Amino acid sequence: MPNIASTKKRMRQDAVRRARNRSARSSLRTQVRKVREAISANELEKCASEFRVLVKKLDKASADRLIHPNAAARTKSRLSKAIKSLKG
Repeated sequence: MPNIASTKKRMRQDAVRRARNRSARSSLRTQVRKVREAISANELEKCASEFRVLVKKLDKASADRLIHPNAAARTKSRLSKAIKSLKG
């Protein structure tokens, strides 16, 4: 346990940020899973609505550097491609 006041504060801040990041990352993974499940179930309307929500979450996460921007782009691209193949 640190003795220095600024280090104690840094630990408190880290705990809050870690909790926020874990929550956001978990929500992101859940949304990706929802889209993948909708794709595998051939539910086109559900795919589209869940994908719109996912894109928003991915953009927010990459802007906050929670995930790498290229990882967000790659995920969007792959899922978009899967949805388009479902339509065709």
